Amino acid sequence: MQDFPPEIRAYSARDGAQPDTRSPRHFLWWVVRLEGTLALAGVAIALVWMLPQVLGPWLVGRAIDDGIVGGDSGALLQWVLILLAVTVIGGLSGTVYHTVIVREWLVALYGTTKLVTRKTLQLGHVLPRRTPTGEVLSVSGSDSDQFGGFMEIVTRAFSELVAFFCVAAIVLSINPSMGLLVLLSAPLLVVCGMPLLRPMQRWQGIERSRNSELTSMATDIVGGLRILRGIGGEGTFGGNYARQSQRVRSSGVAAGTWQAAVEAVGVLLSGAFVVALMWVGVREVVQGRLSVGQLVSVLGYGLFLIQPMRTFVEFAQKMTRSVVSARKAIAVLEQRPPWVDPTAPRSLPHGAPVTDDASGLVVTPGRLTMVVSGVPDDSAALANRLGRYLPEEPDAQISLELPEELKGRAARRERARRVIARAEQSVRDEERARRAWGVRVGDVDLGEADLDEVRSRILVSDTSPHVFAGTLRSAIDPHGRLSREAAESALWAASADDVFDAVPGGWAGELDERGRGLSGGQRQRLVLMRALAADPEVLVLVEPTSAVDAHTEARIAERLGSAREGRTTVVMTASPLLLHHADEVVLLQDGLVTAHGTHADLLAGNPAYRSVVVRGDEAPTIDQPEPDDTPPRTHRTMTRPAPQEVL
Repeated sequence: MQDFPPEIRAYSARDGAQPDTRSPRHFLWWVVRLEGTLALAGVAIALVWMLPQVLGPWLVGRAIDDGIVGGDSGALLQWVLILLAVTVIGGLSGTVYHTVIVREWLVALYGTTKLVTRKTLQLGHVLPRRTPTGEVLSVSGSDSDQFGGFMEIVTRAFSELVAFFCVAAIVLSINPSMGLLVLLSAPLLVVCGMPLLRPMQRWQGIERSRNSELTSMATDIVGGLRILRGIGGEGTFGGNYARQSQRVRSSGVAAGTWQAAVEAVGVLLSGAFVVALMWVGVREVVQGRLSVGQLVSVLGYGLFLIQPMRTFVEFAQKMTRSVVSARKAIAVLEQRPPWVDPTAPRSLPHGAPVTDDASGLVVTPGRLTMVVSGVPDDSAALANRLGRYLPEEPDAQISLELPEELKGRAARRERARRVIARAEQSVRDEERARRAWGVRVGDVDLGEADLDEVRSRILVSDTSPHVFAGTLRSAIDPHGRLSREAAESALWAASADDVFDAVPGGWAGELDERGRGLSGGQRQRLVLMRALAADPEVLVLVEPTSAVDAHTEARIAERLGSAREGRTTVVMTASPLLLHHADEVVLLQDGLVTAHGTHADLLAGNPAYRSVVVRGDEAPTIDQPEPDDTPPRTHRTMTRPAPQEVL
């Protein structure tokens, strides 16, 4: 039996491990198959759970006819005992059924969350550039819960469908005309409710889309709350959020109206069915074709069949919502990574120069090279190329969501156009991945090397790194490889003593999500410490000191070179304090290298460089602090007993 948590092999090297994203219904069937034998066990237990409802009215009818009307107390006791046994079995199986159905729900819910997590890990920085963050969160959160509800209703509806046909067979054996009425009730309910399902699905899709947009807005507001307060913009963004929340509310009301209409049809037809069954049954008793016990049985079945009929209505509703959720999940899960593994990967040589063909940059191995650019986006794009990360692509975000005003044939054409656009984007990604990347280590292009090797050899720390909740130890050394001495060396190089002080408990102290308890400069130095502790062969830092004060920046500038001595380091910066300690400085203009040399030489002889670095025409006098050649040491704040020798 499939147990919890679910085993998810999607996007692994095994064949057939990917979810079926051909259509929403194919994906939902894949979710059912994900349950494995658990789904079959749930159906089997649900059928046992339905025994009292299926056999109960028939047993009551037999007890009336044989025991009460027939005056046989022994027969009455026999049928009562059988009814008691069936009821006990049903009650016990109901307990087991509830346990199994909750497990099915959790497997579907967390299975979807695992799918989204694995897809996020597979695509990395590409996913938020293609799909809004709120959309990914909605698929992982609310849509995964819809799939859990879908598994519950599928199991229950299937068992009640079997029970419906069993009851119809029993009623047919009692009275053909009443059995025919039972058989026609369910199709009639489907025919009457079908026209209401399409507008309900449309409004549920609109509600789902607006809600994901609301989630994206909330994520952006929380992420930029400090900036918004600094410029007094929280009122404007709060107003935008309030207006969007009202749009979500209005679409939810519209979807709820159609859902209520579907439920009203179900209740109306169910009640009409019971009345009709009662009328036909009484006529049959009057004409002598039906006994009193059989009438009680048929009426009991009539009341019982209200439950399956309402379950069928509920199934239609949840199926509609699940199709909407599946369509959104497919938009995320069907995306393929833009990288193609080389058929014959080449290993990157050690100690070789790094060359970027697009800009003409040549990084000498083992030296501290700094890149200066008047356009930060140019240096950031260069850092992305050096790490084999894709550039920003605003046009790459292609969603399957349609404008609300599109209906019918226009909606189908627009959906087909967007599916084709997504396929074309995938083809372009693959074609680009098969071409040379344009950055070489020695004579090996990064596109010819295995991506895992590139990531392990070249580390890029950009301007917006993330700090996760956990201990300070795990934030600096997530793999648990560092010794205490190495960790303290990284802390010293990043001038992060106050970060250590700010976390109660030292290395074992807990950090809040995104490092909320730290200032912006402390978070930046924490990330710098993490990058230095990783000790990659090639380290690319993008504006590593933009949020720290001048004195702290001066200390980092002095210590960075010695911390990275003998290894290749590239820093994107325009800070004179850092540039003063560079082995080589490169000027980037319009994405091309136009000058290189030492900071002093470029400052004295290159006006373009001077205008970027000092924002003026005259070179200023740079007051450097006293040199600090003290080797890495245990600071006063780090004399506390460590929990263990290694981090």
